[in-house]
Amino acid sequence: MTPGEKILEKESTFTRFNRMSERFPDRTAVLYLGERFSYSDLRELSERFAGSLIGMGVKKGDRVMLYISNCIQWIIAFLGIQKIGAVVVPVSPIYTSFEIEYMINDSGAETIICLDTNFCYVKEVFANTGLKRAIVTNLADLVPFWKRYLGVLFDKVPHGKVDRDSRVYSFKHLLKHPPLRSEIELDPWKDLSYILYTGGTTGFPKGVPGNHIGMTSYVNDVTEDVAGGYLREGEDVYIAVNPLFHIMALGLFMALGLNKGNMTLLMPIPQVDAILESIQRHRVRWLLGVPALYRMILENDRLDYYDLSSLTYCYCGGDVLPIEVFNRWKERFGVPIYQVYGSTEAGHVTYSRLGKEPKLSSIGLPLKSRECIVVDPNTLKRVPPGESGELLVTSPYTVKEYWNKAEETKYSYVQLSGKIYCRMSDFVCQDTDGELVYVERSADIIKHKGYRVSASEVEAVLQDHSTVIGACVIGVPDPKVGERIKAIVVLKEDARGVGGAELTKWCRERLAPYKVPQYIEFRDMLPKSKVGKLLRREVRDEERRRIEKEKT
Repeated sequence: MTPGEKILEKESTFTRFNRMSERFPDRTAVLYLGERFSYSDLRELSERFAGSLIGMGVKKGDRVMLYISNCIQWIIAFLGIQKIGAVVVPVSPIYTSFEIEYMINDSGAETIICLDTNFCYVKEVFANTGLKRAIVTNLADLVPFWKRYLGVLFDKVPHGKVDRDSRVYSFKHLLKHPPLRSEIELDPWKDLSYILYTGGTTGFPKGVPGNHIGMTSYVNDVTEDVAGGYLREGEDVYIAVNPLFHIMALGLFMALGLNKGNMTLLMPIPQVDAILESIQRHRVRWLLGVPALYRMILENDRLDYYDLSSLTYCYCGGDVLPIEVFNRWKERFGVPIYQVYGSTEAGHVTYSRLGKEPKLSSIGLPLKSRECIVVDPNTLKRVPPGESGELLVTSPYTVKEYWNKAEETKYSYVQLSGKIYCRMSDFVCQDTDGELVYVERSADIIKHKGYRVSASEVEAVLQDHSTVIGACVIGVPDPKVGERIKAIVVLKEDARGVGGAELTKWCRERLAPYKVPQYIEFRDMLPKSKVGKLLRREVRDEERRRIEKEKT
């Protein structure tokens, strides 16, 4: 075991941040809405928040849902929850009450941290869940009064109505609590750091539990092995555009920012001009984006007004980068876009290595703490090098089960040669250099604007409508967003007056906006196997053939 691995055995997600706050107390940790929060500020605020959680009865192992957008409060809350050994449950702030009710009950969360703009959804679910308390904040709560005033005056800072009662607390007020200085003993192997939710094949989201060592293992790989020779500790600048509730964004924020004493520019909303202005003003060197972001930057009609010459290391995650975007970016800025691949279950898995030109369509080499194999999806036997198969990933550090989902666990986690692997539902091949080359994904997974959308989850919502007897949801290729979501629906014979508008409204009330179908087509029947299983891949292939025919 190397010295780095020995340290890893004892570290929680809070440990290395503590060390950086001692080494670089005055260094800016996060720049948010023009306000600088130093490492000592961030530690003080997170320890105050930790103390307030303890004071209201939150204990080690309790689940705390984090239902807010990218903001400094997200980071303070995350670190405070980790400090007391509680389990953070980060979810998208655009989820509906229908979605968060399920996740609150499934995770057993009794505390939720939300924005005033989505408090209305929290209020709706109080009676049907085990929630005991809600902590409410506004995106501009921790910036000076004059900035909040101007933000409200010019309608730049959204705000919502909050009903105050004994169960509702102000985030800002809780930061007045005395800081928790004592350390709560954690076992990085046994104690959970988070539960993240991802699409389920049965129509319900799956909770993915992660222990502390599972996260610190891949963060350590990225910090030391991938970026080690290129990252300037205590001097570098990273811009965080992607939502922190996503495993990719959270991991890189920890690896490139908090774990190395560097400054992170935290963007609350991915507005392109604001991103470009921030890169120029603060000489950002590191960027993570999804393909849609890189395309939007290239197509911005004011691009020539910004000096982006500081950008040196650009990573793309969430989906495979189109070749034409890769080429245009390299030609325009003189630097390549590197690929990063991972999943909620396995964490960060592969990275294109810095210092050499990344291969097109390659998702990189596996991290040191992750083992990847390529297998036949039907037999689970390894395929020969160069042949396509399903990607399976394992790591000695990760939890290998879903939260309260025995059947989903049984399907997705398989034992081979004495190790438990997670099925990625992505198909790849391995080249002669050991790099993984992306081929395609499972028909159940749709990639829309960098989000992984479970077709089964959307189908289940549609089939809950009283007039729908069958639904098939597929991804339609679109160069700007990856794939658009299309639903093919079969109605009951006696259905009257039900059209696409009503079903779209039905979905909007129950699904986050990025999961709502953009197209709805009605048919008399759907293709199914002899045992009644929906042949989604057949429908998807039929749609692609139709699109190709229209192009010619």
